[in-house]
Amino acid sequence: MTVLIVGAGIGGLSLALSCQQVGLPFRIFEQSRKIKPLGVGINVQPHAVRELVELGLQDELDTFAVRTRQVAYFSKLGGPIWAEPRGMEAGYNWPQYSVHRGQLQMMLLKVLQERSGPDIVETGQGLESFEQSSSGVTAKFKSRDGTEKTIDGDLLVGCDGIHSTVRHQFFPNEGPPIWGGAILWRGATVGKPFLGGATMAMAGHEFQKFVTYPISNDTDGSGNVLINWIAELKFKPDKIWNKEDWNRPGKFADFLPEFEDWKFDWLDVPTLIRQCEAIYEFPMVDRDPLDQWTHGRSTLLGDAAHAMYPIGSNGATQAIVDARILVRELLKHGLGNKALQTYDDERREITSRIVLANRGNGPDQIMQVVEEKCGGEFDHIHDVMSQNELEETASQYKHLAGFDIETLNAQSSIISPQMRR
Repeated sequence: MTVLIVGAGIGGLSLALSCQQVGLPFRIFEQSRKIKPLGVGINVQPHAVRELVELGLQDELDTFAVRTRQVAYFSKLGGPIWAEPRGMEAGYNWPQYSVHRGQLQMMLLKVLQERSGPDIVETGQGLESFEQSSSGVTAKFKSRDGTEKTIDGDLLVGCDGIHSTVRHQFFPNEGPPIWGGAILWRGATVGKPFLGGATMAMAGHEFQKFVTYPISNDTDGSGNVLINWIAELKFKPDKIWNKEDWNRPGKFADFLPEFEDWKFDWLDVPTLIRQCEAIYEFPMVDRDPLDQWTHGRSTLLGDAAHAMYPIGSNGATQAIVDARILVRELLKHGLGNKALQTYDDERREITSRIVLANRGNGPDQIMQVVEEKCGGEFDHIHDVMSQNELEETASQYKHLAGFDIETLNAQSSIISPQMRR
């Protein structure tokens, strides 16, 4: 009885750790020869942090991640639109974390290796194809040197990202990810903290946006922190664009001129950008929601199932929640189709709504509304939007994404203590 996990990203590692926690046999395969800490900053919402805490990772997280205390929205002129507390400051029983994506992945890997052995992740193994029967799955993997091997298991879970081989076998005619016209330039700069040192700040509107937040605590003993930032410009969808790749270098000339006058009393945006050592360019893409993730004894998880725009801090968050719910269903129903289908039925509808909401700009739409009403210029935000409108916009998205405070705090654990070894 073995779960075959394809992909050792955040979703795949969370699934492996969850299987290990409850005693479900698994094998995990990663196509890269060596797992490296790629990417830049992400936020992990309280409902996913809860799951990491219940995996015993709280102390590890606090060694390198920042507990996010506030989210704040500003106009393109730097005027305050809306701010609200986050994490435990908002009343959640768990924090929200701002963290380097690669650091989070490497921490999950380290803990998995400590708990299950140093060779638990089989690297350099790219999935070629798989076959299913009523009793199991046979997967064919190919290494970089051309060596092939077949592995048998009870189930196969595709955690292999937006270019998922598992998904492609299910839907061979789906085509490439969908680009809506936005390009992101991302980087991380060492500098002095702003807005209290634990704020996720967003400024601008749908067609020009700047997002920034710290992803480390004091880096050098003098109060400097590592500040993650994202500069976004939106073009017509017929613009020529490169295939998305977190490692493609970006160029200042392609975007910095558009942000030269973004010097606010709380942040000097062009200076922050210029002081960055490395910039990465990334077209903002997603995939259409699917009518089905599960086919026989195989299913999808994380970006392979529901790749979404990086709006509202939901990519890694939803992958972690996917993993926990899937393992709960495996414990309830055994390693078969029924468990995969009940997981599918619960998670697919929720994540599909988030994908579509993020195409509509998600909670960031509040900045676009202000831009349309007044060009971002106002003396006080209540001259543009009422307090009720502001609160309702923030509340709607939290309910949609599954992290409204009252509901989350009242929910029982996905994997109860009695289920764990």
